[in-house]
Amino acid sequence: MSAEAREPLYLVDASFFVFRAYYSVGLEMTGVDGEPVNALYGFSRFLGDLIEQARPVHIAVAFDESLASSFRNEIYPAYKANREPAPPELKRQFAWCRELCRHLGLAEFGSSTHEADDIIGTIAARFRARGHRAVLVTRDKDLAQLIHAGDAYWDWAAERHLEYADIEGHFGVRPERMADFLALAGDSVDNIPGVPGVGPKTASALLREFASLEEIYDGLERVASLPIRGAGKLAAKLTLHREAAYLARRLTTIACDMPMEVTAEQLRRRKPDLAALETFYDRAKFGAMLRRQAQRIADRA
Repeated sequence: MSAEAREPLYLVDASFFVFRAYYSVGLEMTGVDGEPVNALYGFSRFLGDLIEQARPVHIAVAFDESLASSFRNEIYPAYKANREPAPPELKRQFAWCRELCRHLGLAEFGSSTHEADDIIGTIAARFRARGHRAVLVTRDKDLAQLIHAGDAYWDWAAERHLEYADIEGHFGVRPERMADFLALAGDSVDNIPGVPGVGPKTASALLREFASLEEIYDGLERVASLPIRGAGKLAAKLTLHREAAYLARRLTTIACDMPMEVTAEQLRRRKPDLAALETFYDRAKFGAMLRRQAQRIADRA
């Protein structure tokens, strides 16, 4: 294995950080055209700090393009239907955040049929086979299912690194059982109902006894005897909502086989384009701090 292959591959769940910046930085921050640039500013600070702290050799930044056009919406039209569409002033900033990535020398990706999670899962799977560890920069519990031995889940906002052995203690379930956990307990954020009457504690308890949804349904006769509150009625609930549970698992499982071409060279971090960034920051009316940071990044590239 080459030294380059041993370098971790950083995979950034961009949408979380863009939304976080939008709601934490005031809308009064505007560019030369009078449009808000608050999300762009917060995302710029995050990306610059990440590059300076981690100094990644390979990195990919994944964006969600739509809340209503992924293959999951075809499976279940109500998927994420509970979410309000992004306001126009935020949609514009998503495009600018992607432009920023390119100026900083970072590979960025989006898809009209798959979510950022699927992009991250596909790239992680492809490059894990080539010897790369994955570092997932996110706060989305769904992405914990992608963590293998040697990988890391980096909750940047909480300054928390979780390795494979830490995931169960933090989320209540081992990484490879996270999709089943979400299928049983449901995920209100994504409008996935799960099995009524099965909450996170019950789902965690079941998946400590069984390795998968399939094993739970193959062993329903054991469920009533488990030391779980309400175990006597649990098998009946699971039986009644079997179809819903398997549907939910299709929605909660991250696709790691997207039809996308991506090379190591494409993901290699490039030197920032300082001239393009200068024009970009002028348009956004950003001050000296981000420009100095870009210069430092360029000097160390």
